[in-house]
Amino acid sequence: MGSTRNTFRTRTPSTRRTRGTHTFRTTLVGIAIGSLALTLTACGGDDDNGTSDGSGDKTPASSVKLPKLNGKSVEIAAVWTGDEQKNFKQVLTEFEKRTGAKVTFVPAQDPIINFLGSKVAGGAPPDVAMLPQPGAIKQAVDKKWAKPLGKDAEAQLAKNYSQGWQDLGKVDGKQYGAYYKAANKSLVWYNTKVFENAAAKEPKTWKELLSTSQAIYDSGVTPFSVGGADGWPLTDWFENIYLSQAGPEKYDQLAKHEIKWTDPSVKDALTTLAQLWGKKDFLAGGNKGAVQTEFTKSVEQTFTGGDQPKGAMVYEGDFAQVNIQQTKAKVGTDAKVFPFPAVGSGDKPVVSGGDAAVILKDSEAAQALVTWLASPEAATIQAKLGGYLSPNKNVDLASYPNAVQREIAKALVGAGDDFRFDMSDQMPQAFGGTPGKGEWKALQDFLMNPKDIAGAQKALEAEAAKAFKD
Repeated sequence: MGSTRNTFRTRTPSTRRTRGTHTFRTTLVGIAIGSLALTLTACGGDDDNGTSDGSGDKTPASSVKLPKLNGKSVEIAAVWTGDEQKNFKQVLTEFEKRTGAKVTFVPAQDPIINFLGSKVAGGAPPDVAMLPQPGAIKQAVDKKWAKPLGKDAEAQLAKNYSQGWQDLGKVDGKQYGAYYKAANKSLVWYNTKVFENAAAKEPKTWKELLSTSQAIYDSGVTPFSVGGADGWPLTDWFENIYLSQAGPEKYDQLAKHEIKWTDPSVKDALTTLAQLWGKKDFLAGGNKGAVQTEFTKSVEQTFTGGDQPKGAMVYEGDFAQVNIQQTKAKVGTDAKVFPFPAVGSGDKPVVSGGDAAVILKDSEAAQALVTWLASPEAATIQAKLGGYLSPNKNVDLASYPNAVQREIAKALVGAGDDFRFDMSDQMPQAFGGTPGKGEWKALQDFLMNPKDIAGAQKALEAEAAKAFKD
């Protein structure tokens, strides 16, 4: 996950079954996203529950009742920055208009659980916090910070979300989180001009990805831009390969540390990853440059420089569109996307992430805000602004600003309960979600030295064993 966290490590999509969270089916569904180009027709929702606002999509009929909160104030904390924060504030502004409450956005540092700990210790926690991991929700409950959601919020979740997304926000059967934002984290974005010049086609398998990379390199452009400085994109790389190659059962076992990181399946995944990371000429700036490149830069440098960018492709979720928008490239023409390729005989992976609203200070205003965020009206506001994906199944797909985003959203919602949540976000934060430590640091070291597979496994297992013991 996550989440720049532009931000899912979510990021941003089964959870630890031993921790009271939902047990997902072990059958992996390979969702065919297909070629996500402008030739795709705009897809609308199936339910005609709204009226046209003149922009070609539908404004949902009011499906959420909110109380009058004149004179009340509420704080909500999230790690979101830039356009992501700006767009979310528009959702909060609409809540203010509907209720009369005053909402203050509190910028949080990553990892947010540590930020919240300092706020709680100081006696001034925010009313609501956006947590990017099921593990973080569990921590907040264990520390007695989190408060259960009320019946109005639960009603919105029951009406608008699949059971899987509802259960991700539960701890010991109680609903504590409402997932407002999601991510399809099984995507590779590419510079179309480079692909055209290299006569390259969208690969469907890992073997084809390596061949495509070679063709692009032969055309004079470095194949991949990798954002290794943040650490979390590297965990997402690993998870997609591992899920496809080892399968969902092993994925669930590793997520719960029921098998060790020294397991042969981890060796296989790292060996596969090294086929790409081990070729320094395939990485923008080489291995050293990749580990010093922040995620935002890794995206932006793929879509600047015309047909001579620093990298032709960049792996990450749908939220990369926010960063693409910082360049002159247009999603659907200059920037296109293909599903993360299937590895070996496995299916294409479907990894997702998300950010959930959790109440830390129970009040009528806090409950109303989470109820609002669980509604299709709230999600529709941000969907129209781009760079956002909602797990809310009642958001009209026509609300998304381009065909690429509509198809990504359709695939996510169509997955129902058949997806795997970001593995690192399911693990203790000390291992799977802390900059410069645990899995992030071990994979950064592996990016610098992809030949040392045994060393990487040893480091990963040592850190995981320590984190799960704590």
